[in-house]
Amino acid sequence: MHGVIADDLLEQAQARLKSLFGFDNFRGRQPEVIRRVLSGQSTLAVMPTGAGKSLTYQLPAHMLAGTCVVVSPLIALMHDQLRSARANGIRAATLTSVDEDWRETQEAFRAGALDLLYVAPERASQPQFRELLSCTPLALFAVDEAHCVSEWGHDFRPDYRLLRPLMDAFPDVPRLALTATADAHTRADIIAQLGIPDDGVIIAGFDRPNIRYVIRHRDSAARQVAQLMADNPGPGIVYVPTRRKAEALAQQIGASTGRPVLPYHAGLPPEERAANQAAFVASEDMVICATIAFGMGIDKPDVRFVAHAGIPKSIEAYYQETGRAGRDGDPATAVMLWGAGDFAQARQRLGELPEGRRAGERTRLDALAVLVETPGCRRAILLRHFGENPPETCGNCDHCLNAPTVTDASEVARKVLSAVYRTGQSYGFGHIQKVLTGQSDERVLQRGHDRLSVFGIVSAEEAPLLQLLSRTLQARGALVSTDHGGLALGDNARAILKGEKTVEIVLPPPRERRRPRGSSVSNPLGDPLFDSLRDLRRSLAAEAQMPPYVIFHDATLREMAALRPQSLDQLATVGGVGAKKLEAYGDAFLAVIRQH
Repeated sequence: MHGVIADDLLEQAQARLKSLFGFDNFRGRQPEVIRRVLSGQSTLAVMPTGAGKSLTYQLPAHMLAGTCVVVSPLIALMHDQLRSARANGIRAATLTSVDEDWRETQEAFRAGALDLLYVAPERASQPQFRELLSCTPLALFAVDEAHCVSEWGHDFRPDYRLLRPLMDAFPDVPRLALTATADAHTRADIIAQLGIPDDGVIIAGFDRPNIRYVIRHRDSAARQVAQLMADNPGPGIVYVPTRRKAEALAQQIGASTGRPVLPYHAGLPPEERAANQAAFVASEDMVICATIAFGMGIDKPDVRFVAHAGIPKSIEAYYQETGRAGRDGDPATAVMLWGAGDFAQARQRLGELPEGRRAGERTRLDALAVLVETPGCRRAILLRHFGENPPETCGNCDHCLNAPTVTDASEVARKVLSAVYRTGQSYGFGHIQKVLTGQSDERVLQRGHDRLSVFGIVSAEEAPLLQLLSRTLQARGALVSTDHGGLALGDNARAILKGEKTVEIVLPPPRERRRPRGSSVSNPLGDPLFDSLRDLRRSLAAEAQMPPYVIFHDATLREMAALRPQSLDQLATVGGVGAKKLEAYGDAFLAVIRQH
């Protein structure tokens, strides 16, 4: 009987999906999650970014009696989701430190006039907030970015650990935890910390097939990012390792491309940082150069590329950060530019960590090195890391599109490691290269390195592999940097020297051909009606002081341009046009369509 009731509720949800959000059908495993929520069952939903996680609590919140309390980690993220929820006719509010209308929000909550109330974990854990919650019926606790509750997660937030007592005080209220990034260990920790049953875990998979993964050696970040921008005219995020590099790269690529480019990092004055983020969220072509502090707090669906100008902290972080591209489902690109020094510095920092954390972080770094070095499918490496069993090829990463040339360089690798050892493990790669290729300059002669057995043992045919091998061996941890910039043998060198491990390297690919100009991902056919609809959306958004995508996504505008509806009833059949938006914007968009 319980299942029959749940099925009936799901049918009601299907009807409400169309009237509220303008969609005919659920996506992926949304129905299973919503069915559990409507049945009062606690759930952990692991769904890739762009799979519609927020809909799994927004829709039930609109249907159920009481208010859904949403715990979210960043104020900017809450405000983005607030705008989208209200645009669809959902009664929503935020209760944050920057909200001046907090009294009105609390009054509305007490009066039962809210479907959704967004709060940060720091507020949710306070006794006063628990008292507020006891004033009105609750429908659901939704914990967004739930990996933050786990010490195994890559964005651990201690305040998330304090949510369990709050939720336990309301034992009849179901819990929905949501995340895009959680391996098996992290998932087990989440359900333990939040009191979710083992059978309440729904994994929708981690694949984002619309994202193309590309990994390249970094030779000139400014030039390489400028080329990426030329191929992708839409909004983009460039992640850099330091505040100084965020400022410098933003200035360089802005000057060379003429595109609007802004920096974002914790060192900027708060008002400037907030203004830069707001400008990016509202823009349709801006690029932002940011430290990894940026991005978790935005819900911008039309980001066309994410670039890393250095290695991320882990595969989990890489997946999370690249997942900010293409949330609207349109094609997007994720490019990582890496250098050997990135891995060398990361391995040095391992020594600064507490002893108990080093092994785990070293494993994460080794996994990232495998992703960078692999001659195979990038997507397969990513998905296997999260416990999936993907096909050997995906057809949408750099290696699947252009199979690389791979060569066994094990013998030359042993020569490199031997030279580092015999010269005393204190010289940089340039000196090692001279010794191996038999270049007897003054420094080589002074140190007597021309008399070593490794002097001149690399042939002219092998010499071009040395630079590649230096990067590969440092990525693998077989070579590590010394305090004075030299190279020394790392933990993984012994197995290579003894022949227990082979060293295969990927030869650099030819430069990719640039995409022909004259079309774009958002308007692939160059339809002038689409451009006119986009112009209208831009002006309406500016007037309402909201990002354009809150009004309609590009996919909705493309469908309008293709179908050319002539009445409100016809416009209502377009995906993404719900009742509230039809009433607010329908006549304006129909007027533009009729002019073409």
